[in-house]
Amino acid sequence: MQHETRMIDFADVSLHVRLDGPRDAPALIFSNSLGADFTMWDAQVDVFARHFQIIRYDVRGHGKSSCPPGPYSIAILARDALRILDTLGIGQAHWVGCSMGGMVGMHLLTHHRARIGRAVLGNTAAFMGPPATDWNARIRMAHAKGMAPIAEAMKLRWFTKEFNRVNPAEVTRITDQVRRADPAGYAACGGAIRDMDQRWAIRTITNPVLVVIGAEDPATSPAMGEILVRNIPGAKRAVIPAAHISNCEAPGPYNAALAEFFGL
Repeated sequence: MQHETRMIDFADVSLHVRLDGPRDAPALIFSNSLGADFTMWDAQVDVFARHFQIIRYDVRGHGKSSCPPGPYSIAILARDALRILDTLGIGQAHWVGCSMGGMVGMHLLTHHRARIGRAVLGNTAAFMGPPATDWNARIRMAHAKGMAPIAEAMKLRWFTKEFNRVNPAEVTRITDQVRRADPAGYAACGGAIRDMDQRWAIRTITNPVLVVIGAEDPATSPAMGEILVRNIPGAKRAVIPAAHISNCEAPGPYNAALAEFFGL
């Protein structure tokens, strides 16, 4: 399998990008949840790199990408993804996003729809308000105490109790990504999520969309996912037996749902 990892430098940010699969295949870009790096998609690469050129990247302020001063917005995060595609000479790509990555996907689908083919919006929501309580507290904690307490709290928000019990190594692998995240980048992206409201915009989406819902997701609840299904014209639904990071907790059902959606 072809693969390449590189930094793509722009005037305001350097983004860490990984390419897997044949370069002449259709492009499929994966976008991470808040706090994670692109290795959260490892369980998807071997399956989908047979059919697509897989593009993964660390969001600004995460992983090995640089951390420009905030504030950030969902529009800024979407622009970063488009600039990666531009640099790679890719006019259109399919999209798979988890949580924050799904929010970025919604913005692309409503503002740059020609650049996206089919889109998977996983474990996500169009609006996370009221904004002033949980998000501001989490942002203050990142600045004051660093990422360790946030990473520890994510274990039971991101994965079910049963998965924590039977697969602690995978829980640790993913939440350690949060532990290593830059507090300033985490806080700036958290502010972008806090300030986002795409509830009306998603009604204009015309691309084929699959909404992935974690049956036991406490972060972006099944009810939030159903709002997307009802308001995105023609959207399909896949309910996965998992909490928030469904692609890691239940990769078998998750990959099967994506394979069906992409016609594989």
